[in-house]
Amino acid sequence: SDKRPRASRGLRGAGWARTRALGSCGAPDVAMNIVVEFFVVTFKVLWAFVLAAARWLVRPKEKSVAGQVCLITGAGSGLGRLFALEFARRRALLVLWDINTQSNEETAGMVRHIYRDLEAADAAALQAGNGEEEILPHCNLQVFTYTCDVGKRENVYLTAERVRKEVGEVSVLVNNAGVVSGHHLLECPDELIERTMMVNCHAHFWVGSNKEREQAASDKGVDQDYCASKFGVVGFHESLSHELKAAEKDGIKTTLVCPYLVDTGMFRGCRIRKEIEPFLPPLKPDYCVKQAMKAILTDQPMICTPRLMYIVTFMKSILPFEAVVCMYRFLGADKCMYPFIAQRKQATNNNEAKNGI
Repeated sequence: SDKRPRASRGLRGAGWARTRALGSCGAPDVAMNIVVEFFVVTFKVLWAFVLAAARWLVRPKEKSVAGQVCLITGAGSGLGRLFALEFARRRALLVLWDINTQSNEETAGMVRHIYRDLEAADAAALQAGNGEEEILPHCNLQVFTYTCDVGKRENVYLTAERVRKEVGEVSVLVNNAGVVSGHHLLECPDELIERTMMVNCHAHFWVGSNKEREQAASDKGVDQDYCASKFGVVGFHESLSHELKAAEKDGIKTTLVCPYLVDTGMFRGCRIRKEIEPFLPPLKPDYCVKQAMKAILTDQPMICTPRLMYIVTFMKSILPFEAVVCMYRFLGADKCMYPFIAQRKQATNNNEAKNGI
């Protein structure tokens, strides 16, 4: 029998009772936190609408790019040339890339002409005694030209290294370069398709990764390539389906399958917020395939599984960007890749240790 004083046993019992009471209150506390945070997110979404409407009525003040290094790809003609002239008028130091050396130099000549006009206007302002405002010396207004094929990765890396050594770090990057094949999708040669994808899509990764290599290599952007590739699939499906309709090839049907996270092991460890996960668990592969089969066999143009994804797709189309960011953070979607990345790194380290690397 317990020979401790009755008071000690009583204290022990009371302590156990308090512990059990605290433990039982844990779940309600979590639920209450989720409810409170849901209302906070709802308020932020509504506030994002207010801010978006305010920007329509009151235009925000433009930031200054004077003296900043601005790199423009495809600067030899079209929009790239116009971007260069606009940034020149705002006193930016320009770095122009284009595959066509002659047209790129023509753009640079136009930029230098703008610089000379700015210098003359500054000199006139100083003589008139209106030089209180800060005026950049003309020696700071320079334009650099580089011949670069952004469709070739090594060419991009070498040119970026030259810019880094000869000009400095880039502050503003305008990824403008683009090509078009001028063929129907079903008639376009393979080499032209590859060229279009290289310049219009892949080049954004290569040029962007050289602008801020450290940020591009961080965990926050590790799944950008996958998301961009799947976004390209959506665009491909839309382009192909419209072209088939225009060609009146009604016998060819297309179905776009957009599933939520599927538990196939490909993204093992990828998780959304733990409080939300019970309501949005990863899809079972069998279920995903069965839903896709139903859509394919009934000529459904698009299927999202689960059906909640239709709402997500619709809301992304109408909500302000800041509202979408709030929702992503509430669901934990902005950091869902972190556990997956950690597992990949751990597996890599284990393999290196096992192999004695």
